[in-house]
Amino acid sequence: MTVLLVDVANAVGSRPDGWWRDRAGATTRLLERLARLAGSQLTGPDGVPVPVVALVAVVEGRARDVDAPAGVRLVRAPGSGDDALAAVAAELIDGDDDLLVVTADRGLRDRLPAGARVTGPGWLLAAADRSAPED
Repeated sequence: MTVLLVDVANAVGSRPDGWWRDRAGATTRLLERLARLAGSQLTGPDGVPVPVVALVAVVEGRARDVDAPAGVRLVRAPGSGDDALAAVAAELIDGDDDLLVVTADRGLRDRLPAGARVTGPGWLLAAADRSAPED
């Protein structure tokens, strides 16, 4: 069983879709897409199945006040999002579940506890795209 811990600012910023004009709106849209992944089984970045038991998203700055959709535990960073994410990762790594952190931030990756797996936002966004309902 896997807990996904998402660096939301990093994931939002990974696609040049105009997010900088409305950071809170872009964050809300991403969180709604990610909420569909909680409780699902994804193909992991290494091709191994990832049964997602929980989704934890760290938000910061102008996006700190967004609402959390059902299925997403929202962590509102009072300051640095990286500091908050590293602290939450340290808490989550002590549990029985596998921890998969989603970030492309190399400095943050170096701060994560031993045992935390890491993947970039491209994998997560592709998984969210595949889970989108067909119109």
